[in-house]
Amino acid sequence: MRRNRKVKILATIGPASSSEEMLKKLFEAGADVFRINMSHTDHDLMRTLVGRIRTVEEEVGRPIGILADLQGPKLRVGKFANGKEVLSPGQTFTLDDNPEPGTSSRVYLPHPEILSSVEAGHRLLIDDGKLELRAVKSDGKSIVCTVVAGTTISDKKGVSLPDTDLPVGALTEKDRKDLDAVLAAGVDWVALSFVQRPEDLAEARKIARGRALIMAKIEKPQAVARLPEIIELSDALMVARGDLGVEMPLEAVPGIQKQITRAARRAGKPVVIATQMLESMITAPVPTRAEVSDVSIAVFEGADAVMLSAESAAGAYPVEAVAMMDRIATKVETDPTYAGIINAQRSEPEATGADAISLAAREIAETLKLSTIVTYTASGTTGLRAARERPQVPIIALSPILNTARRLSLLWGTHCVVSPDAVDLDDMVDRACRIAIDEGFAKPGDRVIITAGVPLRTPGSTNMLRIAYVGSETQPSR
Repeated sequence: MRRNRKVKILATIGPASSSEEMLKKLFEAGADVFRINMSHTDHDLMRTLVGRIRTVEEEVGRPIGILADLQGPKLRVGKFANGKEVLSPGQTFTLDDNPEPGTSSRVYLPHPEILSSVEAGHRLLIDDGKLELRAVKSDGKSIVCTVVAGTTISDKKGVSLPDTDLPVGALTEKDRKDLDAVLAAGVDWVALSFVQRPEDLAEARKIARGRALIMAKIEKPQAVARLPEIIELSDALMVARGDLGVEMPLEAVPGIQKQITRAARRAGKPVVIATQMLESMITAPVPTRAEVSDVSIAVFEGADAVMLSAESAAGAYPVEAVAMMDRIATKVETDPTYAGIINAQRSEPEATGADAISLAAREIAETLKLSTIVTYTASGTTGLRAARERPQVPIIALSPILNTARRLSLLWGTHCVVSPDAVDLDDMVDRACRIAIDEGFAKPGDRVIITAGVPLRTPGSTNMLRIAYVGSETQPSR
């Protein structure tokens, strides 16, 4: 089964979509990668879901990627004696280290790292920004604030700190246990929440040891400020617009989304656009016109993937949401303006052999109107460089390693096929032509372009480019 679009669809699975039957329906509707949200999934359920996805993968005969999304540090206030309190703008309100139930003048904040880090003038946003406080003074044990906006605070509401750099890593103790569990289960990608600095990625990478790729979720102003360094240490990025829109002005989020997408494209790192893309489809069978435009903007920008959250995890129309996203993306990519917009954002290649070969392959394929680019890749690096070029023709990534194919299922324009290593150059060409026919990308009489590393089976040695004619004697393998 081949997709008729280049952007990929990442679908979150949950109560509405966790059965094997529903997972297969979501894949058939267009889902390329499944996301497991560890905020709502215990280890037993996670392993069950991974097993079901792998069963569906075997049934459909296509590599399917799995992303485990770690919860990250959840900062919350304590409880109130009355469950909630009504505050007034301008009044004084204190967050402190006293575990007694809260009142209309104070509440317990069980996070000493916040008490010791917030400075006068810093903002504290409660309950996704519904209540805004501004610190007046802090002594390490309490933070005296002025209520700026909002009127209500209640038990266990979340705290966001857009102005404060907390001296804690992105991995909590729960995250470390979850990370060990998802790595043992064989997931392909791990998303790290609330990254603030490049150092936050180091611990996760050390634990993962290459068993899964690390995706940095950009949802804090501190991460935006250090984006180039974070891109350098991550394998992919997610524009997590939910928390980003809490900690930064809402009107700034669209511009930041474009900045992150273009920076990731320049670096050749996959980028996912997430949160509220088709939010109304949680309860409605069709999205709003504004949501359709939102998805289309991400596709026009050349994002690698667009993501569904509650729409596919807990909504009433999970299959319809995936199918709608598929239809939007397919339509955008056939729009007359699409190629021009994608080409205008293309970056200069880096001074490496893989980039030079990938650039040449794209230019030759587009000039000669070839059917497809076939790239042999063991580690996935050659596939990444080919996708960075955003060619007009499809990319077939052939890998002898199933895990590599699963990881590349997130990648723009890349159709992944697991295939044994070629024996020699003749076998490489024959195999590429045969698979191009098998997968519906070419027919006898077409030409394809092949990139690979010679000698064969040498990682990181992409140095060969060859145009091949798909002859009438080339027979499908099935």
